[in-house]
Parts: sequence; structure tokens; C-alpha cells
Amino acid sequence: MASYHFHVQIIGRKHGRSAVRAAAYRAGDRLADARGAVADYSRRRGVAHAEVMLPEDAAPWLADR
Repeated sequence: MASYHFHVQIIGRKHGRSAVRAAAYRAGDRLADARGAVADYSRRRGVAHAEVMLPEDAAPWLADR
């Protein structure tokens, strides 16, 4: 029998954190937020797989991180 684990974490600027930085780190990608700050983790090693999964009828702009 499979056992699943789901963990939710709130990431807020109040404590000096950034959701965009967290997403860039987890994906090993380079992302910019609405304020122009860039989080570049493209050289991060150890990311086995990262993808954006969307339903078929989703807007195309949602596929871009």
C-alpha cells in the first residue's frame, strides 16, 4: 500500500522570504518577480525533474513560470 505525504508551507515577505525565490530554488531555474528582483538558481545541481503541469484548457501564459 502506498503512503502519501503532502506538506504545505506559507512563504511570506513579512519574515524576509520570497515565494518567487522559493519556486526558483525548487525548480533550479531563473525567475524574476513583479518588483524586478531576480532569483537565479539555474546552476543548482540535484534537481531531478521540474515541470509545469496544466489542464488542456488552461491559458498558454500559465505554462511560463
